[in-house]
Amino acid sequence: MEAVWDGDWDALKRAATEVAARAYAPYSGYRVGAAAVAEDGRVLVGCNVENAAYGVVLCAECGVISQLHATGGGRLTHFVCVNGTGEVIMPCGRCRQLLWENGGPGLQVWTVRGVRPMAEVLPDAFGPDDLA
Repeated sequence: MEAVWDGDWDALKRAATEVAARAYAPYSGYRVGAAAVAEDGRVLVGCNVENAAYGVVLCAECGVISQLHATGGGRLTHFVCVNGTGEVIMPCGRCRQLLWENGGPGLQVWTVRGVRPMAEVLPDAFGPDDLA
């Protein structure tokens, strides 16, 4: 059974920190964990998975998005990303685009400067509406 989020940001951060410990990072040694909440309350997690072909690395955010769709889809409402010691870190540009696509401008992201909407984390974003 999947966890259901109760609004506790610290618990969401702990979930990200716990999954970061399971990251596969033999090349960089830089573990990353991410946790998010789907609109129905599901808590989703992901960790980075490195590869000997360095460009084939899967970011932790990719794992979250995959789990979102694998467990029923929907939209993300809250998100946090941490390093291996549990410090909040910023998603890279590629992952900000993934988060925008699956959470939109209102997705609440715990950043190094506090909780901010995705519209501030990725201003003037390109998304599905731009393809119309």
